[in-house]
Amino acid sequence: MTALAGRHVVLGVSGGIACYKACTVARRLTEAGVAVDVVMTAAAAEFIQPVTFEALTGRPVVTSLWQPGRALDHVRLGRDPDLIIVAPATAHLLARMAQGLADDFLTALLLARRAPALLCPAMNDQMWAHAETQRNVTTLRSADRVVLLGPATGPLAHGEGEGPGRMVEPEEICEWAERMVRRAAPWAGRRVVVTAGPTLEALDPVRVIGNRSSGRMGYELARAAWRRGADVTLLSGPATLPVPAGVEVARIETTRQLYDAVERALPTADVLIMAAAPADWRPARVEAAKVKRAEGARTLTLEPTEDILLGTAARRKKDAVVVGFALESGDPVAAAREKLARKGLHMVVANDATAPGAGPGVATNQVTIVTQRGAEPLPLRSKADVAEQILDRVGALLAQ
Repeated sequence: MTALAGRHVVLGVSGGIACYKACTVARRLTEAGVAVDVVMTAAAAEFIQPVTFEALTGRPVVTSLWQPGRALDHVRLGRDPDLIIVAPATAHLLARMAQGLADDFLTALLLARRAPALLCPAMNDQMWAHAETQRNVTTLRSADRVVLLGPATGPLAHGEGEGPGRMVEPEEICEWAERMVRRAAPWAGRRVVVTAGPTLEALDPVRVIGNRSSGRMGYELARAAWRRGADVTLLSGPATLPVPAGVEVARIETTRQLYDAVERALPTADVLIMAAAPADWRPARVEAAKVKRAEGARTLTLEPTEDILLGTAARRKKDAVVVGFALESGDPVAAAREKLARKGLHMVVANDATAPGAGPGVATNQVTIVTQRGAEPLPLRSKADVAEQILDRVGALLAQ
């Protein structure tokens, strides 16, 4: 969340058992360099003392309209921040906000706000399902620059079992906070398609040909593009990584399936980033039954798979930015230059599969970004950082 450094966020906390999660939100945002002003309702202060948030943020906590010296702070804090988060947002808070009430500091601030608001509902599942709550939710969802995040389905307060009503986790709230703060040109409203992971080609009903790709580079690119405000579709081969917040995921297995998925997605894609590692060959014949070891040595005939970037080129949207990857052993930059020209790409990210700390299966990467203007080597860094560097350059192309 380094992109949030120097930003100003108001964290509104209303009275519910999920208040304890708000502490983690305050801490994570503060650690990212955000100035966090916490505003608590009287009910929230029954769950957690204001001094807790003061210790986490290093800033005074607001609990009342009548605090000395804060007569107009509800107006200032509604006008000045980059974002207002309400977590948890109880049924009572949602009702008051939907009706435009201003009977405490938090609701007065929300009524005076100019900043976008991220509301994170938390309540009993029956309260969430109640018709009045749903009417209030419908009203708030139609409000200007208001996002309702959740609630999640999971364990509720002790003895209440599981159901929809649980506040989403702090990590997801922070992801959304970054998206809402950063959402701007040239990424806002753009559709980005990212491919990730390996493809697998069957030998028989049990065995496959594949590679060591974990999909991490593609997942980081999808996460980073969504944080910047894009609408992101991730076309993922077999991978065990958690799905990035807000990203639409389509699962594929074979190279042919990936080809078809890219072809379907391209007509509306503003950006295509081909970070997947599709198999280059598949068995010419797939055995109907598992091949037994006792049958001895076998000769395997392979045939080439589809070239996705070349085969789908005609489906690309006019002015779409297309990024390829060249994972090679030997001279990856030369291979990237050749791919750039032959496949009509704007950029190719080249890296050496044999370099220490780079390539598949690790959390770091060392790449060279190749464009028509030349080759730009980047030092070894986390794949998350590499994703940001790549998107900085894609963003410059979109802005043109």
